[in-house]
Amino acid sequence: MSLERHRADWEQLAEYDALWAVLTDVEKRGGRWEPEEFFATGEQEIAAVLDATAALGRPRERRTALDFGCGAGRLTRALAARFERAVGVDIASAMVETARRLNAAVANAEFRVNDADHLRQFDDGAFDLVYTSLVLQHVPDRALIEGYLRELVRVTAPGGVLVAAIPDRIGWPYRLAVRRRVYGLLRRLGVPERTLLERTPLTPMRMTAVPEARVRAVVAEAGGSVLRADAEHAGGVRTVRYVVAPVER
Repeated sequence: MSLERHRADWEQLAEYDALWAVLTDVEKRGGRWEPEEFFATGEQEIAAVLDATAALGRPRERRTALDFGCGAGRLTRALAARFERAVGVDIASAMVETARRLNAAVANAEFRVNDADHLRQFDDGAFDLVYTSLVLQHVPDRALIEGYLRELVRVTAPGGVLVAAIPDRIGWPYRLAVRRRVYGLLRRLGVPERTLLERTPLTPMRMTAVPEARVRAVVAEAGGSVLRADAEHAGGVRTVRYVVAPVER
C-alpha cells in the first residue's frame, strides 16, 4: 500500500467523521462525539504523559511541542496549554482543516499538512516534546514507520523527549484485519467509500506492528536512547509506549 493511498483513506475518514476517526469509540461513530468531551480526553492524556516524563526530568524546557498525526487537534490543544507553541501535523488536509476550525481560538496552536515520508519542514532539535499516539500503528508498512521514527528522534531537542506508541505484536484473529479486507474488496467492486463508512462497520484503517527490539535498534541508530518502555494490551494488540531522549554528546 502506498503512502498516497494511505493519505486518501484518511482524507475520506476525515470528511466522514473526523472526531470518530481519531478516537474510534463504536458508540461515537457517525458524529456522536461532543467536541468538549473529545478534547477533554486529550487533556487527560497529555497531563498523564507529562507527569510520567517529568519523573524522568524531561523535557527540560517547555517552549515547543509537536503532535505527529494530530487529526482534529485533540492532543495539540492540550499541548498548547502547557507549551509556548504547539504544532500539529497530519497527512490528511481535511483533518488539518478540521483541527484549524475547532481550535481557532487557541492562538499558540499551529496545524500543518505533512504528506511526505519525512519531516524535513522542521529543523533538527526543533521541539522540546514530540508526541505521537494512535498514529504510527496505522502507517501501512514497517519501513515507513521506521523512517518516521528516525525523523521524530531528529526533531527532538537536546534535553527534550519523544513519546511514541507503536504496536509490538498483533494477535489472532486481529491480524486477519477482516473489516479492512472486506472494505477493500467492496471498494474494488465499485462500492463508494462514503456508502461503506455510513452504512457498514467497515473501515480502511490498518494496524501495523514493529517488534520492540527493532524499535529500540532504530532509535539507537537515529541517535536516541529509550528511557522507558511501557506495554499495554488491548484487543489482542500489545502496544509499547516508548519514552526516548536524544543522546547528548
